[in-house]
Amino acid sequence: MSELRTDRLVLRDWRASDLGPWAAMNADPVVREYFPEILTRAQSEASVIRFQADLDRRGWGWWAVEIAATGEFIGFAGLDPVEDGMPFTGVETGWRLARPAWGHGYATEAARAALAHAFEDLGLPEVLAVTAVGNLRSRAVMGRLGMTYDPADDFDDPEIPEGPLRRSVLYRLRSGDHRAGAL
Repeated sequence: MSELRTDRLVLRDWRASDLGPWAAMNADPVVREYFPEILTRAQSEASVIRFQADLDRRGWGWWAVEIAATGEFIGFAGLDPVEDGMPFTGVETGWRLARPAWGHGYATEAARAALAHAFEDLGLPEVLAVTAVGNLRSRAVMGRLGMTYDPADDFDDPEIPEGPLRRSVLYRLRSGDHRAGAL
């Protein structure tokens, strides 16, 4: 079992009971505002199977996130290798939370745990984060994490159809910056 803990959160393996709230999140057009489409329940279920397989295989990946005090599932966060075909390589961090969990610092807290694991346990030299140019909420989290942004790294995401969501930004956090207290 792969698990990370913070003061308020548990990043853990996926459970069957997560599927309903995960599918509801992925069917919410506000949660999916910066993605090309909402997901069906079958697509959400397939993603959970894939996420858990990655956790089982390598011990890290996209963890389910719950509030430690209540056990409530609120979304996902973690680390994943950058998809093939992107104009860069490496490992990225990310998060997606249900709307009621927004505005409480949970995304930042979960990402900090994932980044600490990336640098301290996995020994990664750098972690990336990617989002659509207009996703100011996620970009604010990236800034709070101490990640740096260079407009020269902006790119058109080849996995996103032509349109306003295709232009993307890339943020970086290097291991040395993490050790220097950027988190």
